[in-house]
Amino acid sequence: MASTNDHGTPDPQVEPRSTGPRRYTAEYKARILAEYDTLDKQGKGALLRREGLYSSLITNWREQRDRGAKAALAASAGRPKADPRDKEIARLKAENSRLEAELGKARTVIEVQGKLSALLDQFATDSAMTSNGESK
Repeated sequence: MASTNDHGTPDPQVEPRSTGPRRYTAEYKARILAEYDTLDKQGKGALLRREGLYSSLITNWREQRDRGAKAALAASAGRPKADPRDKEIARLKAENSRLEAELGKARTVIEVQGKLSALLDQFATDSAMTSNGESK
């Protein structure tokens, strides 16, 4: 016995749809807008039905395109202005490096002073012993 699908009868099973909202790429939106703008009223309706879109999406996409174009035209030419925070960060890093170098010098001076103090104490002890008449 042959199944009904062998004779070209369509499968009545409906494919499940996605549960989340559809996402459209910028390229897709641009392609659809370009095609939509070239069509007459009937062609526009056919395009929307074929793609499963609403006319409100076309309106939103046009607004997005126009805002993006205006923003691109409003942007100043040349290099973007430096962020004042970046300048402040560079200044603080330089100050931090300078202070670390000074701290290293101060630690060296303190270490030398400690050694000098110990050496002077040793000389004072040695000279006190020799002045009391004791010899080494």
